[in-house]
Amino acid sequence: MSDDLDTSAYLHRLGIAQRPAPTLAALRDLQLRHTSAIAFETLSPMLHAPVPIDLASLQRKVLHEGRGGYCYELNLLFLALLRELGFEARGLTGRVVMGGPEDAMNARTHMLVLVTLDGVRYTADVGFGGMVPTTPLLLDSPDVQPTPHEPYRLERRGDGSYLLRALVAGEWRALYVFDLQPQAQVDYEVGNWYVSTHPDSVFLGQLVVARTGEGWRKTLRNGDFAVHRTGVDTQRQRLADADAVVAALGSEFGIRVPHHPQLHGVIERLLREERDR
Repeated sequence: MSDDLDTSAYLHRLGIAQRPAPTLAALRDLQLRHTSAIAFETLSPMLHAPVPIDLASLQRKVLHEGRGGYCYELNLLFLALLRELGFEARGLTGRVVMGGPEDAMNARTHMLVLVTLDGVRYTADVGFGGMVPTTPLLLDSPDVQPTPHEPYRLERRGDGSYLLRALVAGEWRALYVFDLQPQAQVDYEVGNWYVSTHPDSVFLGQLVVARTGEGWRKTLRNGDFAVHRTGVDTQRQRLADADAVVAALGSEFGIRVPHHPQLHGVIERLLREERDR
């Protein structure tokens, strides 16, 4: 998949001047920079626009148009970069359980990456929105693992799957369940089709945006903008109109907002629906 990757443009977007060697230190740096430089965003499914996940389309959108994306877009592109840099890496899929029962058999709508370094396995994920891990996590360890943001831990379950948790406000919250089953491009295509088109998808017709930085996470859900800082109460703001939302997409999340005839109208509808609830 990485044969035609514009590695120089990708590293430039991440603020990296020289091609790194495939080491754990480099993997940590790449994941942290990625979640900071490239936002998680659902503008395309919000607008009911197609979300192609072939490499050429991903590069055009993320590397050259200044956009972000969600898990299939960001982690597929990240996987291509890791392979191009010489990492032993492959994709995995999982079921999101955040906010619901931990044993829910939801659809496999999340993608992450498995990286093996000197026989040690790590998960890498740059596409899980407001709770994305900002450093690789040891797969085969039950210990609490610190990150530049919240602590995480991986639990091995009886069926051989893994449950990822994060410590949020003193509570170990379940995020997603995954296993090590090999995946092919068609598996990502099916999951991506569901996420971007199915009426039950949480992204369809909704705006969800997230980005990380040193000691903070920023999130936007329709018109609700929040800044979460480590050890400090969350600051929340309800944005007044579509112009304010579009401005925040650029200034707070670094997104080059696409020109779309329905953009402002769709955002105004979402804000109106929130006010009417």
